[in-house]
Amino acid sequence: MTTTDPLTVLSGATAISVAPDTGRAPLLSTRFRLETGHGDPVRATLVATAHGIYEASLNGHRVSPALFTPGWTAYEWRLQAHSYDLTPLLEQDNRMDVLLGNGWWRGNLGFAGANANYGDRLALLAAVEIRYADGHLQRVPTGTDWTAQASDIVSNSLYNGQAIDRTLPAEPLAVEEVPFDTSVLVPATGPTVTRQESLRPQRTWSSPSGATLVDFGQNLVGWLRFTVEGERGTTITIRHAEVLVDGELATEPLREAKATDTLVLSGGVDTFEPTLTFHGFRYAEITGWPGTVTADDVVAVVVHSDLRRTGWFECSDDRVNQLVSNAVWGQRGNFLDVPTDCPQRDERLGWTGDIAVFAPSACFTYDVAGFLDRWLLDLDAETRAAYGVVPLVIPDVLKHGHLPDDLDVSFTGPFAIWGDAAVWVPEALWRAYGDRDRLAAHYPAIAMHVDGVIAKLSPTGLWDTGDQLGDWLDPDAPAENPGAAKADPAVIATACLYRSAHFAAEAATVLSRPLDAARYGALADTVRAAFTEHYVTDDGRIRSDCATVYALALHFGLLDPDRRARAGERLAEVVRAAGHRISTGFAGTPYVTWALAATGHVDDAYALLLQTECPSWLYPLSMGATTIWERWDSMKPDGSLNTGHMTSFNHYALGAVTDWLHQVVAGIQPAEPGYAAVRLAPTPGPGLDWARASLESPHGRIESGWRRDGESLVVEVTVPDGVPATLQFPDGTLQRVPAGRHTFRR
Repeated sequence: MTTTDPLTVLSGATAISVAPDTGRAPLLSTRFRLETGHGDPVRATLVATAHGIYEASLNGHRVSPALFTPGWTAYEWRLQAHSYDLTPLLEQDNRMDVLLGNGWWRGNLGFAGANANYGDRLALLAAVEIRYADGHLQRVPTGTDWTAQASDIVSNSLYNGQAIDRTLPAEPLAVEEVPFDTSVLVPATGPTVTRQESLRPQRTWSSPSGATLVDFGQNLVGWLRFTVEGERGTTITIRHAEVLVDGELATEPLREAKATDTLVLSGGVDTFEPTLTFHGFRYAEITGWPGTVTADDVVAVVVHSDLRRTGWFECSDDRVNQLVSNAVWGQRGNFLDVPTDCPQRDERLGWTGDIAVFAPSACFTYDVAGFLDRWLLDLDAETRAAYGVVPLVIPDVLKHGHLPDDLDVSFTGPFAIWGDAAVWVPEALWRAYGDRDRLAAHYPAIAMHVDGVIAKLSPTGLWDTGDQLGDWLDPDAPAENPGAAKADPAVIATACLYRSAHFAAEAATVLSRPLDAARYGALADTVRAAFTEHYVTDDGRIRSDCATVYALALHFGLLDPDRRARAGERLAEVVRAAGHRISTGFAGTPYVTWALAATGHVDDAYALLLQTECPSWLYPLSMGATTIWERWDSMKPDGSLNTGHMTSFNHYALGAVTDWLHQVVAGIQPAEPGYAAVRLAPTPGPGLDWARASLESPHGRIESGWRRDGESLVVEVTVPDGVPATLQFPDGTLQRVPAGRHTFRR
């Protein structure tokens, strides 16, 4: 770390850009010598930010493995400045080079080719600070004394790809000072995007059209890397897609995104790696390659935010293990600087509803504390700018009006589930990590959302006003009308408000805000009473009588004991009537197995989990899925695509069932925030012979699992030192468990 605040280091720098803007990615450069008479340099630091994205090198060496810096934040209010240690790269004479790309700053961003630009010019603001043995500081800031040239990157776009022409000469460009609002600069937090691994092709072959197809065996996010030699001027074209249809690359789900990279060969040996774009793909189509492409010629580079793996689950059914793997890969691909909905088409936006329901699963599988904390700071900034209404996406590019055609709602909000991300994501972080300071930082947005909904309540105390997205992508909804769900959207919204008000009261109590705690607690009680009065009959029937409304009411705790038992029975009846096929969308899917198991219907929960007919969690596996799909039937059993305009093969939201696998099937539950105390409650069910999970919690490794041994059930748990733990056996018996590894037979 520098001894000086990074923003102070930038105080003497001038933001620079290039002219003319040819569309080619500019390379900005400066040279500097170490000063003499001050002893050896003890520390050299680069502090940098940009309008656009940048890659910095010193003396030909990248200063960091980080990609896409400064990342995507709510640029109007928060632009990150990163600091890098240059000390190992220093020489007496030094050359600093910084390549600029469009990133999220300018170009296509939104729907149908929309240009939701933050600005029309790229710019760099940076400074090198060198501290010498005697305390002297040397600074090398950006300014008009820097030089620039147009690189061989002809074009770069997150949606459309990157084009490189190695035959082009370097073209000198003029360096200009440009306006730059430094008041929005913030020190960078959270993980950066980095290369994670490389995958070799599992198969290469020719398509019916004669192009070379490459299958990497895994739907991933990143790009191709290769070294090739061919005739000068030869153009190699790479297109990307997640699936094949009729033996050809299926690009229809990409909508307007071209997802195409090109390389014009120099005539010598060329290495290709397009780091100013990214693609969501399993298959690549390569044309123009000199000779025949083999599995040894190319690799797929996997990129995402640099997160530490913390949680694992496995069981006796390899299909369920693949389902978990699909959810993990979905998280990896969509946790690229912001938690996006999908990584491949002309969207890739931070939809709040997706992460609202998936956050608990995300917090178990990876350490996402810093990643989601930074995103929530942007949520706070965007919500303030929207007068207290949580936008549908964070950062909010839709405020420019670029809404998808099939999103048939107004843009006023607030929206249940999507807006509840302001509450549910902090709740997931609090349960997983127990960080009071971060809860305090997120509390204002919690309050803004709940207070904003209060203003929308009808005199009945129900949230039955305004537009809602509801149980989005109910499998019974028409392909072109994904919001036409069975569940009454007001029932969903009111249930969600109860959950949010309840946690707002808890958060206020933790943060020593007794007046807020009392107010939100009273709100939760009022909403719960109104829900029961207007939506629930004495025999436990809930308005619209479908799986989603029962799942929410049961899991969120809206029902008294008698109605709870009857509603649980009715949910089981509804699930059985559907043949244990999924009948829920975004709202109900994360909670339906929870509600079944909690009301004594474990067998039905397992039958729902293990169903293979469409719609089900396991159906996509039969179609070769390696990530979670957006729709239950993104691909039909005959291999054709869903006709809806939204047909992604990498959406993690419906993979939120993994939270139930972690906490109920394997049984690892936080009894106190951050797993300061643990409840272990493994829950066997029909169809599995064993299951287990492990978690690297803030207090140490926790393990829980079970296996059948003849007529006996063997439960195995591991508890870290200093963590109180209670084990609940399937028959309800409770037992305190000391630290260490223990085996119990029942």
